[in-house]
Amino acid sequence: MNGKHNKKLTPVAKKLRKNMTKEERRLWYDFLRGYPVRFLRQKVIGDYVVDFYCASAKLVVELDGSQHYEADGAAKDKVRTEFLQTFDLRVLRFGNHDVLQNFEGVCTAIDKAVQEALLP
Repeated sequence: MNGKHNKKLTPVAKKLRKNMTKEERRLWYDFLRGYPVRFLRQKVIGDYVVDFYCASAKLVVELDGSQHYEADGAAKDKVRTEFLQTFDLRVLRFGNHDVLQNFEGVCTAIDKAVQEALLP
């Protein structure tokens, strides 16, 4: 990726890694950490820290809590997604409730996106 790493956000990313939400922990420890294609958690991209990032698939996975469904949160997410797309990244968003209620479906959707991105 050609984006610059914002060193000012590195301490924020480290703190977020240590204080993951229960939904982030579930997705990381029960799926992404052992996934055969490498994912990073709390990756700094520009002025943002994304929840999960797969460089080889150019994929960002975001888990959205309730604040993301309010008007202000949705507008900020739109700007964030548009910024990430300027780096040719695909952004998948899942609500926290999706991870808790449909974990297998979330994992299947992520796997499908990775496989599609890695097709020759």
